[in-house]
Amino acid sequence: MVVRTSGSAYNGWLDLEEVAVRRCFAVRVSPRSEWREHPRHVDCPDGPPLTFAPPPEPPRLPYEELRANLPRVPEGGRADEAEVRRRLAALDLHPAIHTEVKANGGRVGVLLSVAGNGFDAQDCLLARVGPGATEVWVPPRIQRMPGEGGCTVGNALDPQPSPH
Repeated sequence: MVVRTSGSAYNGWLDLEEVAVRRCFAVRVSPRSEWREHPRHVDCPDGPPLTFAPPPEPPRLPYEELRANLPRVPEGGRADEAEVRRRLAALDLHPAIHTEVKANGGRVGVLLSVAGNGFDAQDCLLARVGPGATEVWVPPRIQRMPGEGGCTVGNALDPQPSPH
């Protein structure tokens, strides 16, 4: 792979002429690449650098639809995991939306999420179906940051307290 980089600098302390610099390097990417291998300087290819379209926007998580379609369980009843799964399947979710469902103690937790970039807050919806209450919410931003554990089905069943 050839990596092209460019920049500008001044020719010297007394010379205020700006100089454009363009450099290209060959980088080998393979399972046999050596760590700490230095890229080789190569001639830059002719033509403009490659451009790429921005990545597609992630699908919208269906907050209102999820809230409207999850079952309601009367006080003293038990949430039915199979029924929750049927209702989620009926939503015909975008393939990029990851779904997890887990039952525990008569309640069912639901996680809907889309892959993040590893740096920004994760986009997710949590839901809990239990006797007397069906809830749908988005965890606080701080809990949705990488490594914070807010976007888990466990957090849907037993929500973490807000840190702030």
